[in-house]
Amino acid sequence: MAHDSTGPQSAYATPLELLRTPPPKERADAARNRIAVLDAAARLFAEHGVEAVSMDQVAAAAGVGKGTLFRRFGDKSGLAVALLDTRERVLQEAVLHGPPPLGPGAPADERLAAFLGAYLDYLLEHLALVRMSETATPGARYRIGAYRFWHRHVAILLTPTTPDPDPTAHALLATLAADHVAALLPELGEQRIRAAVLRLAERAM
Repeated sequence: MAHDSTGPQSAYATPLELLRTPPPKERADAARNRIAVLDAAARLFAEHGVEAVSMDQVAAAAGVGKGTLFRRFGDKSGLAVALLDTRERVLQEAVLHGPPPLGPGAPADERLAAFLGAYLDYLLEHLALVRMSETATPGARYRIGAYRFWHRHVAILLTPTTPDPDPTAHALLATLAADHVAALLPELGEQRIRAAVLRLAERAM
């Protein structure tokens, strides 16, 4: 029997739902500190660029001790992951429960094209942060919880037409690695990258 590839309606709906990035659970004071740090980091990164801002500057702007900052986020790449968390959850929710074609109810090929377009929009808007989160250590990209969600979603959509969807999903997502896109963007431009990703998706389907 062919799989229903419309997402949450399929047999894979529960695993995909469980892969969604959960909101943090924390004490009220810890939540206040986290919000202060993330607000300060977002402001400083927007004003000066991600690379130019130090953790010391973020701690000072947030009014927290450096020890608190490092214990909570580890380093600047951990801070980048935390800043991206809310934005990733918005896209995950749209994939699971939003209107088609990004959400359920459209054919698999339309959903795949919609997802790749939406992910590229997200990536380009936050390219420096995503790049930092994905390249902090070797293989960091594949240990981020959101990556497992993106991969599973793409694999589900490929399942009806692709003999081995898991590696094919990884191959498609490799074209959207932040370091890769950042390197090609000045030479190729957004529209050529976007068109190439969609052509690859069409061939995969």
